[in-house]
Amino acid sequence: MSYAMVSLWLDDRGTTPWAGRTSGSVDGSADVVVVGAGITGLITAVLLARAGKDVLVLEARTVGAGASGNTTAKLSLLQSTHLSKILARHGRSTARAYVEGNREGMEWVLHHCDTHGIDVQREDAYTYAQSARGVPSARAEWLACSAVGLPVTWDNRADVPFSFHGGVRLPDQAQFDPVPFLDSLVVELLDRGGRLVEGARVRKVAGDGDGLRLHVNTGGGEQAADGTEADSEVSARQLVLATGIPILDRGGYFARLKPSRSYCMAYRVPGPITRAMMISTDSPTRSVRYVPTDDGELLIVGGAGHPVGRKKSPSKALAELDEWTREHFPGAERTHYWSAQDYTPIDQLPYVGPILPNNEKIFVATGFNKWGMTNGPAAALALSSRILGGRMDWAGAFASWSPHELSGVTTALTANMEVGFNLARGWVTPATRIGRRDPKPDEGGVVSGPPWDLQARCVVDGVEHVVSPVCTHLGGIVNWNDADKAWECPLHASRFAPDGTLLEGPATTDLTRSK
Repeated sequence: MSYAMVSLWLDDRGTTPWAGRTSGSVDGSADVVVVGAGITGLITAVLLARAGKDVLVLEARTVGAGASGNTTAKLSLLQSTHLSKILARHGRSTARAYVEGNREGMEWVLHHCDTHGIDVQREDAYTYAQSARGVPSARAEWLACSAVGLPVTWDNRADVPFSFHGGVRLPDQAQFDPVPFLDSLVVELLDRGGRLVEGARVRKVAGDGDGLRLHVNTGGGEQAADGTEADSEVSARQLVLATGIPILDRGGYFARLKPSRSYCMAYRVPGPITRAMMISTDSPTRSVRYVPTDDGELLIVGGAGHPVGRKKSPSKALAELDEWTREHFPGAERTHYWSAQDYTPIDQLPYVGPILPNNEKIFVATGFNKWGMTNGPAAALALSSRILGGRMDWAGAFASWSPHELSGVTTALTANMEVGFNLARGWVTPATRIGRRDPKPDEGGVVSGPPWDLQARCVVDGVEHVVSPVCTHLGGIVNWNDADKAWECPLHASRFAPDGTLLEGPATTDLTRSK
């Protein structure tokens, strides 16, 4: 059951071009199992299938259900203020390698779209200051982009209806609808003999001689001796985890990433819509683009971001973003709203490669910091090349284990002190936690009770749900997100539906239902 509005991209999906061609069974084996059917996982799978590998893709929900289907879908080498942070921490050589990886990833996507007839709009991208306090950050990004050879300009004016105090412009970037792109990848994967199973959640992975054995829950398995649902098993020589945050705790990626949730809204606007892709440097973030549809153009506005599980009332920031849109685009009528989860690495560079040093069996791709439309394809190129015995010259900037991560030690210590604080607060002081008031009959969520008998209770659409609030990852106490209507763990960002069903990890099992 869906408790929140669906993204513009995933709404009214209808029949997919690959309907009836996927499998419901995960028994058997594969050369490579890819976990996650988003942009990273599917491109990786296609590249490996092109090389003759036997590839199986396992998706816990449906194709594009994660960040790939809930994005603003901008393909840009101008990424807010990201490049200036990379340059300051790692120097020009690494920053150039990062840009080159993103450029190759972007070019791969655009070539694929061109050869498969997928619509793409080429527009300028702006990182801009919406007030005087945002100008220094925008200037720093302009200097960083110039230092690595991007053809940026500084513009003091832009054709926008909202406050603009100057910004850096990069011409000829791109935007698109990601779902036809994902569909085309699935079709090619299946045409090349690959397999896809939706509704297949990987619970754990164990070594099996020279390979791996995955325990996978498909929601329809036989009962085990203890009455729980039995997992299916599949063996593989190698495994790629393209799951946003790795679902295996090896390598401690949950402690090396800062999860955040942000929101998008689509509007029908009676007047002109801004053509360029815009994102502000100063808070609150404003991200803007247009979308061509069969019924005319829509406006997408994004922002209202917050650390997962740690915002008292995300709906307030969402309402403020909605007010801003209606003020600057008079007559705007909202048609959709949705949210996505992103992960910021402690040293600003993605983690792409072996899950542990010198491990060539399990690979990860994470830490795209809200720019997965180019980082994801770059990760797929790097991973597939490594698995096939090649290398990308720029891949060092994406390494999952590298000396450059020392630059993020202070950030990691701070982030994990916050994790410890939220763990203690969740168990010891539930009465003072987020959403402490009893929910009204038709809305809300609250965690209450003594530490030895905590309950998470919510009412959504008139239906009450009572579950254990103890996250099945590392025992954090979940909080209620009143914008998404979901339970969120403030430790490492696992998310659960009102009835406790797991939405995204690093947890791999649902919250326990109260009897």
